[in-house]
Amino acid sequence: MSRQRQKRLRLGLGLVVCVCLAYTAGFGVYTLRNRVAAAWPATGSQEMEVFWEAWNHVEDEFIGEVPSATARTYAAIHASLALLDPHTVFVEPEPRALERENLRGAYGGIGAEVARDAQGRIVLDPYADSPAERAGLTAGSILLAVDGRPLADDATESDVVSALRGEIGSQVELSVKLATGGFLTTAIKRERIEVPSVSWRLETPEIGYVQVERFTERTDGELVSALDALGAEASGLVLDLRGNRGGLLDAAVAVASRFLQEGDAVLHQAGGGQKRTFRAERAGDLDTSLVVLVDGDTASAAEIVAGALQDHKRAVVMGKPTFGKGSVQEIYDLSDGSSLHVTAAIWLTPNRHRINGVGLTPDIVVAPGGGQDDETLTRAVEYLESE
Repeated sequence: MSRQRQKRLRLGLGLVVCVCLAYTAGFGVYTLRNRVAAAWPATGSQEMEVFWEAWNHVEDEFIGEVPSATARTYAAIHASLALLDPHTVFVEPEPRALERENLRGAYGGIGAEVARDAQGRIVLDPYADSPAERAGLTAGSILLAVDGRPLADDATESDVVSALRGEIGSQVELSVKLATGGFLTTAIKRERIEVPSVSWRLETPEIGYVQVERFTERTDGELVSALDALGAEASGLVLDLRGNRGGLLDAAVAVASRFLQEGDAVLHQAGGGQKRTFRAERAGDLDTSLVVLVDGDTASAAEIVAGALQDHKRAVVMGKPTFGKGSVQEIYDLSDGSSLHVTAAIWLTPNRHRINGVGLTPDIVVAPGGGQDDETLTRAVEYLESE
């Protein structure tokens, strides 16, 4: 078989995968494989012929380097899924690995926040007592090279995160410019880094504050620890879900259950001709006065929690209208480490309010103030103190 024929065969298989994904994604990976096997005849459809016509011209005439078969396959899948809804997506292997780690709430790495500064440089901010901090990195360290290779001008934050993470016990060498102006090159051994999803404090002697940044496998346990630490001192509680873009459905149900009666509906899910109701798994705290803070970046699993507590009149929801992502994605891990996220259902609040594309309307809308103070949090504390 000629090299060109092999290339076309690989790309053709990728395109068939793409087409099957667009039309049969909800049936899962094994069904997809069967469709691919059945959909590859010796001669393709008219649409396939048009595809080959286009790529024949590209391969014959394109002045630059033609992308690899993998790159073309991924691009075809991305483009075909763009014909569907915004949340049916294909996630390539490296981003999928990072996604899994983020949802686990732990990973092998050096323990540093990765960000881009105003000048477009990649900046590292080490966590307290992390391998990065112990190796001498300080907040604002500018990353110059990884394992002796200078950082590419077009390197993204995700690229850097992927390079810094790896197997626990392995090493990565970093060259950085410290915020003090000095330079440092050091080898750092990767350790297990746990990323808390919950933070807490006493906002006043009687008002507790708990922020949930994302819903991971660790969130429910972290919330229990936070509530135990606040203890009987807090007669009122602010649950801050602002900026929380969601995460695991099970974690959201578990968090809502901490403040509902056992058996209360948390959400209703409908899709594919099937309906399911998720209910509170245990008897929760029904006595502590509760305010939930939301904003335009409160989405998905965070909207599930806020909507459940609002519908059951267990909490006052305060802030700005939420994002409005009320769809459910089934995740299919594919053979190369990539994944397919397929919108397979929508969810409704316990009172069957549709959230998708609409969002939640807070009980008390707080417009952003002009100062630096957190006006929404201030209003929440004032509300709880007046109860």
